[in-house]
Amino acid sequence: MWHSTTLRALRLSSFLFSSSSSFSSSSLTTISSPSPFATLTTIITQHSFTPTSRVSFTVSRHFSTPAPRCVSSLPTLDWNDAVSCSEVNAGSRDDGTVDQDTKPCIPVRAFFFSTSVDLKSLVEQNKPNVVPPSSRMTNYIVLKFGDICDSKGLGSFLSGSNGCYMVVFQYGSIVLFNVAEHEVDDYLKIVKKHASGLLPEMRKDEYEVREKPSLSTWMEGGLDYIMLQYLNVDGIRTIGSVLGQSIALDYYGRQVDGMVAEFTDINREMEATGKFKMQRKKLFQLVGKANSNLADVILKLGLFERSDIAWKDAKYAQIWEYLRDEFELTQRFASLDFKLKFVEHNIRFLQEILQNRKSDFLEWLIIALIGAEILLSLYDIVQRSGMKL
Repeated sequence: MWHSTTLRALRLSSFLFSSSSSFSSSSLTTISSPSPFATLTTIITQHSFTPTSRVSFTVSRHFSTPAPRCVSSLPTLDWNDAVSCSEVNAGSRDDGTVDQDTKPCIPVRAFFFSTSVDLKSLVEQNKPNVVPPSSRMTNYIVLKFGDICDSKGLGSFLSGSNGCYMVVFQYGSIVLFNVAEHEVDDYLKIVKKHASGLLPEMRKDEYEVREKPSLSTWMEGGLDYIMLQYLNVDGIRTIGSVLGQSIALDYYGRQVDGMVAEFTDINREMEATGKFKMQRKKLFQLVGKANSNLADVILKLGLFERSDIAWKDAKYAQIWEYLRDEFELTQRFASLDFKLKFVEHNIRFLQEILQNRKSDFLEWLIIALIGAEILLSLYDIVQRSGMKL
């Protein structure tokens, strides 16, 4: 095999060059092989090699002899090391051009800065940018900005374009696709005009989408990115729905963490002093906060509702399931639910304490009234006996 001959030559060259620190003079090395290429000739002229340099060999289109090509410094090969053809020819094509299939990455940024967005008024003021819905889901809209050309009807290649998409959810999440960092505030201002329940601190998360039309499978996952053959509006809706839920779940998780910390402090104070000083009003506020957070996560976020697009097309179902697993939505909700149960248990315990405190007060009040009535009766008896005398 030609690859076997190439690898033998590569290893032998590395072995020969390792005997000296540099090799700069013209030399001729001939390697015999029983393959159809009887002689492998490597001509090295006016070039300096170090022991950590590799030489790979390619076959010229017009000649049967291999032509040497220097690859940037790589680790020195051991005689018994296995080498794949991809390692030898990695880096660029034989003609030195860059792979045209590689496209720039598409940044995806998710934000959560309010608990509600009026989608109806947002649509009214941005009608030219609204992308028509493709499903029955009414808790979000997609806005398109800039010129984005469709490619072969497959979808909009955002890579390298000036266009961008914004997915806005009713529960307050915003997901931006292909928006530069310095332009984020301009797009968020569009939504803030229609938002209510603004938070003191905005939550933010970042992700990445890569397009590769020649990808052998529909999608591949990686560290903080997902690679697709192409990204269209349905893909944007699917990815945006998971990222929007993830960033909102992060906010509600921190809210519950705050309640857990508050109850932990109360329990420690009770442990130290043996007294419970919380007012009934404060406890009721915590009860309402815990219940509203749980309701928002289940009802508003639709955490357990499968995307309509994922129901219709298995490709988007694959993206939806992968991203839910990547962002650990199920595990994070389980953790949130466990913390809420801890809060609920503490609330029930403290309510019993307050109820017992109220019962004790009523009992003492009744005793005081009975005592007052007895005193009045005695006074009346003493007064009547005095009048008779």
